[in-house]
Amino acid sequence: MTTKVVVLGAGYAGAGAIKQLEEELDSTAELTWVSDTDYHLVLHESHRCIRDPSVQENITIPVDEIKSPTTRFVQDEVTGLDVEDREVELASGDTIDYDYVLVGLGSQTAFYGIDGMRENALTLKSLDDALEIHQSVKTAAQEATRNDPAQVVIGGAGLSGIQSAGEVAAFRDKHQAPIDIYLVEALEEIFPGNDPEVQGALRKRLQQADVEILTDDPIVEATEDAIHFDEGDPLSYDVFVWTGGITGRNALDDAEVDKEHNRVNADATFQTSDDRVFAIGDSAVIEQNDNPAPPTAQAAWQAAEVAGENIARAVQNRPLKSWTHKDKGTVISVGDKAVAHDVQGVPINSFGSFPAETLKKGIAARWIADIAGVGRAATAWGDL
Repeated sequence: MTTKVVVLGAGYAGAGAIKQLEEELDSTAELTWVSDTDYHLVLHESHRCIRDPSVQENITIPVDEIKSPTTRFVQDEVTGLDVEDREVELASGDTIDYDYVLVGLGSQTAFYGIDGMRENALTLKSLDDALEIHQSVKTAAQEATRNDPAQVVIGGAGLSGIQSAGEVAAFRDKHQAPIDIYLVEALEEIFPGNDPEVQGALRKRLQQADVEILTDDPIVEATEDAIHFDEGDPLSYDVFVWTGGITGRNALDDAEVDKEHNRVNADATFQTSDDRVFAIGDSAVIEQNDNPAPPTAQAAWQAAEVAGENIARAVQNRPLKSWTHKDKGTVISVGDKAVAHDVQGVPINSFGSFPAETLKKGIAARWIADIAGVGRAATAWGDL
């Protein structure tokens, strides 16, 4: 009987694993790919759509450009995982049987129980989210005046929050729009937990872009027109975007595997407490000695190859390989500017300007080339 392998999700983890599985299994198994979108989104560039929605054409890669004709693709939303019956449950009511499944569904935004946050904040976890932010900023700007500018507030000064603030600033400058931009962070510094050198470099570029930075005061409530702080005065807004954290997908609520904040616990082989279920990317908390692998695009890219190989090894009853995350550095954009930090093979700790901007483009282009070819990457270059 042919072994059935199912991959859930078309993010970095899912797309990368499909490519590897096709190579490893070579049509010796029945491979099914499930996603609620029929494209792969280059998510770490999705913030570009806040400034210019036309960018979506170059950061969405149709699944047919990624998978081989022999891989079955099902466009549907995953609503559950029954590990006892080995079935993937779909919103359509259909189910898909599996012998092995790779969970790569990504994450959703965590609201940390903050009153009103879920109801009133926009988030940035999909293309539709980025387009909604764009439209909200555009509408607010059209209704504003120089004497009464639109107030755009970004909550959370991690990578997504910083890049979102930079794109709103670029939109403002491009259209000469009356917009005031605030970046709000509960902790003492932006890009929390990172080297003060890169924190300072990012702060400088945000300030040059006329983004006001508010730190060291957590949001305790969000109403329909203002956010409220633990200590400071409320801050009114016309557009409020929350980028403050991640949690697992609701589809995994009832899945009988070990989880942490609804993200599946997996060891360094990507195997979970059920040996037929593997997990990768933001869906997973992947064991890496003392600390889990970070929930980043970079980690998912690296992991996808080994995860695909390990599922093939499980099918073939061979020993599994362990994966170790290797941090190759961080590159963050602030509009058209960028800051690179601790980049592997580069003697300078932090740098910006043209080298960082080119590196930022190159990272995205390399990923697109890996999954869809050099021609696709070359076409996308101008929008990255």
